[in-house]
Amino acid sequence: MKRSLLGVALILVLAMLIPSVVLAGPPNPPGPPTTPGERGQGVNNAPPVYLQIIAFNDFHGALRESRAVSGVGNVGGADYLAAHIRALEAHNPNTLVISGGDLIGASPLTSALFHDEPTIEAANLMGMDFAVVGNHEFDEGWQELLRMQNGGCHPVDGCQDGDGFAGAQFPFLAANVIVDATGKTLFPAYDVKTFDGVRVGFIGVVTRTTPTIVVPAGVAGLTFIDEADAINAAAAELTKRNVEFIVVIIHDGVSGCGAGGPLVDTINRSDDEVDLFISGHSHQNYVCVWDGRTTTSAWYNGRMFSQINVELNRVTKDMTLLNAVNQYNAQSIVPAADVSALIARYEALAAPLTNRVIGTISADITRTANPAGESALGDVIADAQLYVTAPPGSGGALVAFMNPGGIRTDLLYAQISGGEAAGEVTYGEAFAVQPFYNDLVTMTLTGAQIEALLEQQFVVNRILQVSNGFTYTYSLSAPVGSKVDPASILINGTPIDLGASYRVTVNSFLAGGGDGFTVLTGGTNRLIGMLDIDALVAYFAAFSPLAPGPQNRITAAP
Repeated sequence: MKRSLLGVALILVLAMLIPSVVLAGPPNPPGPPTTPGERGQGVNNAPPVYLQIIAFNDFHGALRESRAVSGVGNVGGADYLAAHIRALEAHNPNTLVISGGDLIGASPLTSALFHDEPTIEAANLMGMDFAVVGNHEFDEGWQELLRMQNGGCHPVDGCQDGDGFAGAQFPFLAANVIVDATGKTLFPAYDVKTFDGVRVGFIGVVTRTTPTIVVPAGVAGLTFIDEADAINAAAAELTKRNVEFIVVIIHDGVSGCGAGGPLVDTINRSDDEVDLFISGHSHQNYVCVWDGRTTTSAWYNGRMFSQINVELNRVTKDMTLLNAVNQYNAQSIVPAADVSALIARYEALAAPLTNRVIGTISADITRTANPAGESALGDVIADAQLYVTAPPGSGGALVAFMNPGGIRTDLLYAQISGGEAAGEVTYGEAFAVQPFYNDLVTMTLTGAQIEALLEQQFVVNRILQVSNGFTYTYSLSAPVGSKVDPASILINGTPIDLGASYRVTVNSFLAGGGDGFTVLTGGTNRLIGMLDIDALVAYFAAFSPLAPGPQNRITAAP
């Protein structure tokens, strides 16, 4: 229902004064007022309902996350998050737990090795009520996502942990994901919860750009429709069902409250019956107001959660915001024992692989890009992919390209994750860098296609990482489509011939046109090679200790 003027005013004041409030531990939330004058009973002596929503987004299977935050201490971890949730639920039984998408996918090995079953089981223990699908929910394909919902052993690996898998005890929502064969949504568009007789609807949508940022095979047979159109259609159905309060969970995000973009456009075009938005995808921490509606996002990897308290007026049908704050998932609380035990069980099963030392580094190797868009870790990964695909029998590649978004974390010299020495890198640490199990694909491109690929970087706003021996220069001031001088594109010091053919290696995500690099879909004579993580392991074995990449392959001119 439309927000009350008081509620909108309060939201705006909160947004101006505290656009993103963070505390070290669970707050004392504004519980139901205790006196009749405070309870806002209105006419007919109908007391309002106080609803608390606890939301987190972009968890990515981070069961054992621990990140130091100045003034707070360590934050993260599913068992600590469960403890905070339970402490807050004790204040108000009308509490919902929601995932804003990417609950699974791009996960650490403890979860990924078991196809993210551990994360689903941890979410069940947390009391998850709803999860919108994010783009990473499709990393292993939508049929596998159906298994996450419905349960059953993996069709290839079986039940690796020795027992069955019951699936999620909460529904995934996907109002804008349509199965082409049936014309129906992959998961329900919405669900309804009832609190003290008051019905609240929850609609879930994911960014419609999902097909461009996941492996194409994972979403084959699905259509992702406009988010606002899907929201409005679902809101109309809820209104017909006399559901007066509506919350949207949307896996899309922005960089902060001053930013624009598709999320803001979706909110502005959404039915006024929608009261509140819970977002994600951008891995940012914000509490913003657009079009009079509060929108939250709570960082990523379970380091934070949003706590939202609202009053639902039975008479006026208005939702009034009481508070919306982002809390650190501080490890200053006793962790939930059942979730701790679940994590420890899977860690023990994964330990022989996770803690295996694969090589050494001489210093930190990070994904931080220089002004030209090149990172030291990007150099290393591209070099590893070229190393394993350059032999004639393995593809005969001359160059390898790596998408920067596929590099998920850094390799740090002092990091100790499994009892190894400083400078040693474990399989688990390497997997955290590349957690997708992408195949390497070596294909033939013409010189003209390579030039077009480089130009496409400035359309999709992503600079590909390149292997040793490949160099080029682009001009920041040149128009899109003409930023790269073909004469500057060199392979082992020789200018490319636009009419000649070259063997090029990319991962299977890019090979299918991922991140908008559609030029790569035209590559011919494809050879499927080893997994990207296996290439990195082989490179460590051959060349340890690895030094940071030189970041001298791409030059940005004025």
